[in-house]
Amino acid sequence: MGETPRTPEYPAHWEADVVLRDGTTAHLRPVGPEDASGLARMHEAQSPDSIYLRFFTFKSRLSQKELDRFTHVDYRDRVGLVVLRGGEILGVGRYDRLDDPEEAEVAFNISDASQGKGIGSILMEHLAVAARENGIRRFTAEVLPENRKMLSVFQDSGFDISRRFDDGVVAVEFSIDPTAKVRAVMESREHRAEARSLAELLAPEAVAVIGASRHPGSVGFALLRNIIEGGYTGPVYGINPEALELAGMISRATLAEVPGPVDLAVVAVPVPEVPAVVEDCARHGVKGLLVVTSGYADTGQEGLARQRELVRQARANGMRVIGPASAGIINTAPAVSLNASVAPFLPVRGSVGLFSQSAAIGATLFAAAHRRGIGLSSVVSAGNRADVSGNDAMQYFEDDPATAAVGAYLESFGNPRKFSRIVRRLSRSKPVVVARSDVMGRRLPPGHETRTTQAPAGAVDSMLEQTGVIPVDNHDDLMDLLQAMACQPLPAGPRVGVVGNSLALNRVVTDAVERHGLTVTTTVDVPGLDAEHRVEDAARTIGRAVRGAAESGAVDSLLVVTQAGMHQGPGDADVLAAAVEEGARGSGVAVLASFTGVLDPDYQAATVRSSAPAAEDGGLQRGLPLFSSPDQAARVLSRLVRYREWRRAEAGVPVEPAGVDRERAEDLLEAWTARATGTDLVRLSAAEACELLDCYGIAVLPSERFRTADEAVAAAERLGWPVALKAVDSYLRHRLDLGGVRLNIVDADSLRRNVAQMRSILEPYGSPSLEVQSMAPAGQACTISALEDPLMGPVVSFGIAGDAVDLLDDWVHLVPPLTDQDLGRMVRAPRAAAKLFGHGGLPPVDTAALEDLLARTAALKDDHPQVARIRFNPVLASDRGMTVLSAEVDVANAAQRTDSARRAMRG
Repeated sequence: MGETPRTPEYPAHWEADVVLRDGTTAHLRPVGPEDASGLARMHEAQSPDSIYLRFFTFKSRLSQKELDRFTHVDYRDRVGLVVLRGGEILGVGRYDRLDDPEEAEVAFNISDASQGKGIGSILMEHLAVAARENGIRRFTAEVLPENRKMLSVFQDSGFDISRRFDDGVVAVEFSIDPTAKVRAVMESREHRAEARSLAELLAPEAVAVIGASRHPGSVGFALLRNIIEGGYTGPVYGINPEALELAGMISRATLAEVPGPVDLAVVAVPVPEVPAVVEDCARHGVKGLLVVTSGYADTGQEGLARQRELVRQARANGMRVIGPASAGIINTAPAVSLNASVAPFLPVRGSVGLFSQSAAIGATLFAAAHRRGIGLSSVVSAGNRADVSGNDAMQYFEDDPATAAVGAYLESFGNPRKFSRIVRRLSRSKPVVVARSDVMGRRLPPGHETRTTQAPAGAVDSMLEQTGVIPVDNHDDLMDLLQAMACQPLPAGPRVGVVGNSLALNRVVTDAVERHGLTVTTTVDVPGLDAEHRVEDAARTIGRAVRGAAESGAVDSLLVVTQAGMHQGPGDADVLAAAVEEGARGSGVAVLASFTGVLDPDYQAATVRSSAPAAEDGGLQRGLPLFSSPDQAARVLSRLVRYREWRRAEAGVPVEPAGVDRERAEDLLEAWTARATGTDLVRLSAAEACELLDCYGIAVLPSERFRTADEAVAAAERLGWPVALKAVDSYLRHRLDLGGVRLNIVDADSLRRNVAQMRSILEPYGSPSLEVQSMAPAGQACTISALEDPLMGPVVSFGIAGDAVDLLDDWVHLVPPLTDQDLGRMVRAPRAAAKLFGHGGLPPVDTAALEDLLARTAALKDDHPQVARIRFNPVLASDRGMTVLSAEVDVANAAQRTDSARRAMRG
């Protein structure tokens, strides 16, 4: 018998952790010879019906020859993938290339115990990505008509499926091109799975605190006490092998002594003990871990390695991880009442969801929300963000009916491209306020220490604005907005009414409102507070004024500002706040207030006064948001109005340019990127760049380099007179002032003279090479660039060429895919964009052609991460269309983009 051929190494990026439909995790990787015994066990555990549906016959076991064939593959013409948990195979998918090299037959087998968890769909996505990398464009399959589950996997995949009945089986065939529909289906599945995975942890049936302690002041003591005193509705178990009693309960040494299942394990043991705890949790079937223990990535490279092993161990056994170094999680739903955090009490029930990363920031946000009286629905502190991240939280908040507004403090981006996609959808239904650290967008996640290209300054802010997020600078601004969202409806428009008891103060407030871009349509003056007016009388007067203004139909929001009088007593501010809140109740008008001159030492200037918990899930809590100054309140109103306007605007539809040949572009890039080594960039030649751009319908105005004046004349004859003469150097070719370009050269003699003069002038710059180019129609010069950032993925930038971008940084940056509305805003967003719309008496440019060029550039960059950078400078925009005068394209080795056409958890 011959020796079994050695299986080649598989591509490392095919390996991934995945979230299943039920919210649990599993590990996906290419199959190998070591899986033979696992496949045999899975097959023997299958029902006769399942075996028949997969193999069209019954076989009690797989032969050694079959096991060898299934597990020895070449990862090119024959590929197999397995999904595992705890070392056991849950499902397998494979393809075999057919006689047509662009076609492969695909097949799946899912264990009976794991069916209905979406494993078949996940295997389909990953096999399609692997197949496309290997030049395969179509999948085929043969399925028995009674195998409805498998037929549903194909039908619901998003691929354009063709089916026909042939010789007793259903023949299925489809292109595996990742179309917009395929991506939409994948994203929908990903959303449901990730939202459910976090929901299971925020509403566990039972909780165990591992490392619970009897010693006050210890983290383990505080966590157990807070869960119990918070009124958690399920059973809670204290795990500590050295204690007999914990918080009046019997202590357990391990989870094996717990009488029932545990969904959430809160881990507060020293770092060396964590691996054994995770193993114990895996044996007990725990769904997720909340790790408050620190000493992982927060301590350096050794800690990072421990953290990766923690995540690997947990995910391989089906568990999500919140943390490590987490401050905890909170769910105020009465049916749950979970305070698994270091916060000493459960916050008031409300409609605001909070997310933070580090424990310190989490504690700060919780304290600020409590101090201001902001009601919360749930709180997630992700700590080091080793597994559960802000993206998972946003997926959960979108589905959570108890959350009506979201606040997040982000210190770094794990996957901004995915965040952009998720939060853009979330912002359409719920406002999202994000405070971010100054280094966010510049900080690389572990394992990404080098960059070939980097997104320009301002790209992160542009991305947030593109998605409808309300960006703020710090946690105080974050809380300002959240306290308004917690108890007031969004303003319907920019009309503001001012109610106050001081004419001078009303004028100051009016100026502040208008300075923030809003319109004051109503001003109501009420009597001031003095010795002759009791506070109760003044409160009733202000309440009636607020009611009248709110019901007038002339305002969308009210800003109430009162000046306290000389004679004031403790609690006067509360009386006034209650009257204002009562006057506006039920009007649908947003009311914010600022009480100035209050001497009461117990008065808090920034808070929700007279607050009461939300009456229903997702509802507003009763209360009045107070601010320390009228300008602060006006700024909050302005941001809420801008967000409402964004939400009302059309979302747009993704633009897919016509005439695009993605497959040809991919084939070209495969050859060119082979020249790249490591992180080096390879600059394509002018001819190569034009060939690639042609795949996306982008033409570059012809040009030819030359060495002698005679060659220049010959080139001009081929291109056609008149021509332009330019330095090839990317800096000089646009600089008329430095002599790097000469225009409208009409004949051979003139061209010869200009060549001699330009060479003389440019000699101090190193005598750069020269070229001649066809003359373009006169127009406004613009600049377009697109690059691949390792964090954000593709970023497309647009600006008006010249001083606007060179000196004033007047760019707009967007993250593909772009909608028609994105494109319309993009060409109008730069401050210098007026030059495109008839400025100075010039005809407006063809904006439809400009938007089409931007759409094609974005599509090229979105489709091909190996295109590291594209730069068109200049693009001449005229009323007759667009002309690209110069194109530079750099390529590099294709890294695995953080958001690809397959579901995979962040590493």
